[in-house]
Amino acid sequence: MKFAAIDIGSNGARLLISSVLNEDKENISFKDVEYTRFPLRLGKDVFEDQKINNKKREQLIKLMQAFKLLIELHEVDDYMAVATSAFREAKNGEQIIKEVKEKTGVKIEVIEGAKEAEILHYVISQQLTDFDNYLHIDVGGGSTEINIYAHRQKIASRSFAMGSIRNVGSKKNIEILKSMQEWLQVQLVPLQNMHVTAIGTGGNINKSLSLLKVKNQMLNKDQLRKLQLHLNTLSFHDKVNLLELNPDRADTIVPALTIYLSIMEWANVDTMQVPEVGLKDGMMIMMWQKYLANGKI
Repeated sequence: MKFAAIDIGSNGARLLISSVLNEDKENISFKDVEYTRFPLRLGKDVFEDQKINNKKREQLIKLMQAFKLLIELHEVDDYMAVATSAFREAKNGEQIIKEVKEKTGVKIEVIEGAKEAEILHYVISQQLTDFDNYLHIDVGGGSTEINIYAHRQKIASRSFAMGSIRNVGSKKNIEILKSMQEWLQVQLVPLQNMHVTAIGTGGNINKSLSLLKVKNQMLNKDQLRKLQLHLNTLSFHDKVNLLELNPDRADTIVPALTIYLSIMEWANVDTMQVPEVGLKDGMMIMMWQKYLANGKI
């Protein structure tokens, strides 16, 4: 059995195709058989002009055609396609989704921040232990999702309209950072004097883990600060050619690290677990649970 997940973010669009390895109701596992990412960068235009331009529209249609062919070649049993913050705010988003459906057959669902957090919960919940407290931070191109867990239970969740592309360096940047800090201070009161571990998801924190060459998937604030300082000394050209970062990663990783570090500082959290999972992985679990609910096994 195979599932496919399409995640159309503000910076890149991803296709993940996975096989179900262990068709056990309690201990499901997947094996990735195809992963493709393309730097669409929809947020660059949407967050300035509130619309997706014609070039990006044509690229999206071609990309969905390619994704659809891969889905068909792999004989996928079910697929799920979602779009996040850039599509939420594009005035022509609904029209483009209709066009994509007509030309490619791919049905895209535009999801709100709360739905993003819900899908992420499917995979993040697997990282939690019964007796610890966690602060989950997911930084995307257009939004940042924060979830707080105590003893496996989510006690607070909020999506902020700030990411590695949106509002970076703007006046609104300061306002949103302040609202993040104030919200965190209130929501973390029940966990005062308790140990809290951060969980970081998103392409930029995964790349940071890779750059730091950490094997145990645990980072601390000092490591992240040193990496941020080092990246700030490099030109865009050096990030691409010396560190071999993709161009769309080279200009978003530092803003993303600023958000991760700010939240960790306000929450007084020193360590971050980076499980290298994301929205696409949560979508896989959702499709499996849908399969079970329909009595297929």
